[in-house]
Amino acid sequence: MNGMPYMTAGRDRAMKLAALPVEETYNLMAAAGKVTRDNYGHRVELCTIVNAKSGRCSEDCAFCAQSAHHGTNAKAHGLLPPEEILRQAIKMEKSGVPRFSLVTSGRGIAGRELEEIIATIHLLKRETGLQVCASLGIIGANEAVMLKQAGVATYHHNLETAPDYYREICTTHDYQERVRTIEAATQAGMRVCAGGILGLGETMTQRVEMALELHRLGVDSVPLNIINPIPGTPLEAARVPPPLELLKVIALFRLIMPRAVIRLCGGRREGLRHAQTLAFTAGANGLMVGNYLTTRGGSLEDDLDLLTDLGMEPC
Repeated sequence: MNGMPYMTAGRDRAMKLAALPVEETYNLMAAAGKVTRDNYGHRVELCTIVNAKSGRCSEDCAFCAQSAHHGTNAKAHGLLPPEEILRQAIKMEKSGVPRFSLVTSGRGIAGRELEEIIATIHLLKRETGLQVCASLGIIGANEAVMLKQAGVATYHHNLETAPDYYREICTTHDYQERVRTIEAATQAGMRVCAGGILGLGETMTQRVEMALELHRLGVDSVPLNIINPIPGTPLEAARVPPPLELLKVIALFRLIMPRAVIRLCGGRREGLRHAQTLAFTAGANGLMVGNYLTTRGGSLEDDLDLLTDLGMEPC
């Protein structure tokens, strides 16, 4: 492991690293941490989201509390008023978080709702200095151009898992629709944020395949979520991967995608537990702060204290 060169997207090399025994995990993390520091120093990108529209989703993603196909207790609401979204945005900006994303449930967004979202984006651009991001489901080229022109800096759309495992977690749309959304956002000139969820029942090989696919698509912001088994969903009894396994995956993503932002997102506290600090030595250099879609996150102050203790610079 000493002196291991940077990887690009070599599948064979990635699979060999994925097969390393558990006792090699810390060496893998050290190599990944060096790659991170060489490319990003000690900077950690911060972002936050607002659940701008919640629940009643037509899609059947097996992990999701917001799907209308599952019997969960997730609260549902239509699009939040622009003034409420602005209030939340200003609060986060004053706290030092520079990226703010509007997230809506559902297959996609169009018509009157798209017009309302665009008006809200204009409001945020006018009243704040935030980088405005959006996660609005499946979109085509026209919607992507409209969002870019409105001022969206980054479009978020997860692959969720490997191509050959996708049908195990969603049957109401196919994997290629997600790929086409990423391509549409890229072609419109937006940065793309795309990753997935660890602990859906996928193998380590499939995790590597997802990372290789993200690299192929040119994604440079990769949110890694950890399964939060929600009662009423098909994955309510899912096994949360142990922390050391999760750290190994973070390191693999870093070594496959040396210049991407590897972003810790939903489930990080529950999944990594006391090992969360080690994620920043394993290759993570991004952090979603604040609340998530249907679950509460920890306090922003705790996250900032964590980064300070580690000598990291939030940006």
